[in-house]
Amino acid sequence: MPPSYAHVVTALRSAGCVFAEDEARLILSTARTPAELTVMVDRRVAGLPLEHVLGWAEFRGLRIAVEPGVFVPRRRTEFLVEQAVALAPEAPVVVDLCCGSGAVGAALAAALPGAELHAADVDPAAVRCARRNVGAGDRVYEGDLFEALPRALRGRIGILAANVPYVPTGEVGLLPPEARDHEPLVALDGGGDGLDVLRRVAAEAPRWLAPGGSLLVETSERQAGLAVEILADAGLMPRLEVSEELYANVVIGLKGS
Repeated sequence: MPPSYAHVVTALRSAGCVFAEDEARLILSTARTPAELTVMVDRRVAGLPLEHVLGWAEFRGLRIAVEPGVFVPRRRTEFLVEQAVALAPEAPVVVDLCCGSGAVGAALAAALPGAELHAADVDPAAVRCARRNVGAGDRVYEGDLFEALPRALRGRIGILAANVPYVPTGEVGLLPPEARDHEPLVALDGGGDGLDVLRRVAAEAPRWLAPGGSLLVETSERQAGLAVEILADAGLMPRLEVSEELYANVVIGLKGS
């Protein structure tokens, strides 16, 4: 007999799941067979992220496929998408750098009809996943930051969304087990102060942005001031946008016309 709703809730709560009732409903609605339900509950109880158990994450109203070992899109990153949509010119060239599952790119494509979307990540598993989520799979590239992108995009990018890793190396071990044990280190570790990858992106961004184009990066409240300085030093006009509701900090760098 498959586990009932009450049994699933009890199992999840015993495993420390704070939102056991919500998670139980999602698992029960996703499982296609009693055997699959049992496996899904066991995997969640063992500590696998809920999104990896379900095989998807909700992001800005979209169901984003998330494979095991791929970074799970966070709800706070919806604020970065919101800011990008507000800045986007008509029919822009959009790049989702450090794309992970491709959630940001998929959300931008859905919100910006006519956009020419490209995405890239260094992690092969992420690239496979992003190709499922981004309609133009032939425009999802594997490689290190800008090295992955076609040279023809230089000077043409209107929106450059780069959800770079920004956890300081020394703090990765303090992350919740779901992140540190089940998500790729390359998607979490941002170097000594957490901003190493941001520095690399900022240094190259002016050569890739179109006149009036914008770079958008997510960072922590503690790092936001330094992130603004990094974008300014790269020749961009920076500003910080904050969502208290989502605990999100997005630094935007505008390239002059």
